[in-house]
Amino acid sequence: MNRLQRVVLALLCFELGAILVLLPWSPVWERNFFLDRYPQMIPVLLNSYLRGAISGLGLLDIWIAATLLRRRKPARTAAS
Repeated sequence: MNRLQRVVLALLCFELGAILVLLPWSPVWERNFFLDRYPQMIPVLLNSYLRGAISGLGLLDIWIAATLLRRRKPARTAAS
């Protein structure tokens, strides 16, 4: 993969991961369209386990971004 493409993809993954880590614990999460429109979803969306799972996905996304930025050496082929 091209170096520039890898960097752009890593930045995108990092930004998405940061949003997924921080958003479930912010006040925006507690005051949104779905909670106002569907009050029966309140126990599900405000559940700490669900918030933690979403934050875990964000951490996984940040880890993927870090992996993309790591420099990889090309594989050596065996000499005949």
